Amino acid sequence: MKMTMQRVPEPELMDAPDQVQAYSEADFAESNRLFVDQLLHMPSVLQFQTRPVRLVDLGCGPGDICLRLARQRPDWTIQGVDAGANMLKSAEAAARLQSMNNRVEFKFAHLPDPSLPQQHYQIVLSNSLLHHLPDPSVLWNSIKQLGATGASVQVMDLERPASEDQADQLVQRYAEHAPDVLKQDFFNSLKAAWTLDEVQAQVRAAGLTLEVQRISDRHWIAQGQLDH
Repeated sequence: MKMTMQRVPEPELMDAPDQVQAYSEADFAESNRLFVDQLLHMPSVLQFQTRPVRLVDLGCGPGDICLRLARQRPDWTIQGVDAGANMLKSAEAAARLQSMNNRVEFKFAHLPDPSLPQQHYQIVLSNSLLHHLPDPSVLWNSIKQLGATGASVQVMDLERPASEDQADQLVQRYAEHAPDVLKQDFFNSLKAAWTLDEVQAQVRAAGLTLEVQRISDRHWIAQGQLDH
């Protein structure tokens, strides 16, 4: 029987000023570029290459993925949603700095949020939100509620390693020179993450037809379309 490290939940919000500053200044270019590239190459997303589309990013944090997509797809309407007020301030500042504040909208919302437009978005995405949620079904049900029929869905997050030693190795490999607060958050996030098997079970329980696969030594990705 395969042994795995016990999951240790972490706080749902990472919104303290020192955390927001560290996340805003951190270099997540590799994983964010991977996320965006995977999305833009989904067969169901390719049809929107030159067509208007409504997209929502659940748990957008400091907004880097939203801004990357806005630069590459100027016809898209992009909304980032987050429950961290300080994170959203950082995202809005980044949008102004890049002259994108009229292209990307950031909204404060704590999922599940019935005020968000239901079955409205053609693309629903989320990166590194799931491991923060006390109840993972909140994300999967929100995706079903917000996405239009046939909407493209992409979710990516960390995969919990088998031991604390492996978690330590990943922190040293990818955050060796990061601030201490970021190293500690990364370590805690790895311990709070879900395994591939757990995510696949969550997706099945939500009635979603998403393909879940490992995409790096620390990430899994779930992709597919809504059939409601």
